[in-house]
Amino acid sequence: MADNFSALLDTIDGLVWGIPLIVLILFTGLLLTIRLRGVQFIHLGEAFKLMFRNDNSGQDGEVSSFAALCTALSATIGTGNIVGVATAIVAGGPGALFWMWVAAIVGTATKFAECMLAVKYRSVAEDGHIVGGPFYYIEKGMGENWKWLAKTFAFLGMICAVMGIGTITQINGITSAVKGFFDPNEANVVNIFGHPYSIAIVVSGALVTLFAALVLIGGLKRISNVAQVVVPFMAVIYIACGIAIILLNITKVPAALAEIVQSAFGMRAAAGGALGAMMMAMQKGIARGIFSNEAGIGSAPIAAAAAKVDDPVQQGLVSMLGTVIDTLIICTMTGLAIVITGSWNVGLEGVAVSTRAFQKGLPLPEQAGAFILMMCLVFFAFTTILGWNYYAERCLEYLTGENSKAITVYRWIYILAVFIGPYLTVSAVWTVADIFNGLMALPNLIALIALSGISAREVMRYRQRH
Repeated sequence: MADNFSALLDTIDGLVWGIPLIVLILFTGLLLTIRLRGVQFIHLGEAFKLMFRNDNSGQDGEVSSFAALCTALSATIGTGNIVGVATAIVAGGPGALFWMWVAAIVGTATKFAECMLAVKYRSVAEDGHIVGGPFYYIEKGMGENWKWLAKTFAFLGMICAVMGIGTITQINGITSAVKGFFDPNEANVVNIFGHPYSIAIVVSGALVTLFAALVLIGGLKRISNVAQVVVPFMAVIYIACGIAIILLNITKVPAALAEIVQSAFGMRAAAGGALGAMMMAMQKGIARGIFSNEAGIGSAPIAAAAAKVDDPVQQGLVSMLGTVIDTLIICTMTGLAIVITGSWNVGLEGVAVSTRAFQKGLPLPEQAGAFILMMCLVFFAFTTILGWNYYAERCLEYLTGENSKAITVYRWIYILAVFIGPYLTVSAVWTVADIFNGLMALPNLIALIALSGISAREVMRYRQRH
């Protein structure tokens, strides 16, 4: 029965993340890159300057531009950067990392456009807080006739958060990492639902659920306050470890890069299997890349809409750095560490692949390397749980007309999903997350293509003003 269900999920995942969606994601990014005249390249330096600008106390919005970026990064930097990269490389080969880069480069323009539009079309709720995201720029930008598409996005976003990217994959990654460090052989177990589980899983799952509940009850400002501290701190530690692995194995980097490129185009596959190998690398790389940086998914615009900025383009520029930081920096660190240390083809899966890379790549006792990775994963995934709850509640707010009772009920369902997440199987969890991610992206990508002319005009106006 379980095998049949897994096979069904794999079939659905293959259909959702087939050639049409991959082409649509890349086409949207390329179209926006062209129509916005390479905004992600020309304004990259300006984006970093705007990120640290603090003179935004007088503008409309709830949080600073930097806090909005950190809230978005709190949702994007998670298990996708550590576990997702590993699963992509194991399934698609080192070439999956190349396709992550491709998706990220064009996806930076996508992230710019969706976050810029979110600020342009945002609204003020009855109680004074800012609301915005794809559902508003679909409704206001494309017109009332497209409200059904806006509602479809909001519904999928709400389901995606509670059944995929926001809860189960994150808590599953956390508890698997904790078990792998403290109880790898499952020496200490308890029976739950008639199945033995490591005490490390039970305790860590309960603690994360408790801390998540305490933060989530405080709303956006508490989430952004936590994110502003945790995300930069853990990102710096993780990047420093990644750089150390690369520098200490610098002689292996050229061969690793060659392996990545060759694998991306199926050059290492047996005769006749090159196209299949290339498609597998492309599918896994783009799917996991989008899972990680969420460019085109439509989630980050919900956080961007709350930023205090003078101009929508300014927040678009700051928000596009999320894709740069998430995929082009952090995922690259993970991927290179895995390929350099050869950890992707030794029979391991999930977080165990990345753990081995840190153990072999860092000049530290293996336990120390495993501990560093575990702590990074725990904090990254924890902040992702927080960020996606905020996204989901904004989606539900749009669907229910700001019904506070419905939002409160959903929040507790979300916390319950975090609580039960550790007890679900890893492969099924990731497949379900992939499916909902792909479905959520469709309405947003349609809107970004339809509104690409407006995005281009906003960029032109900004360039003329500045």
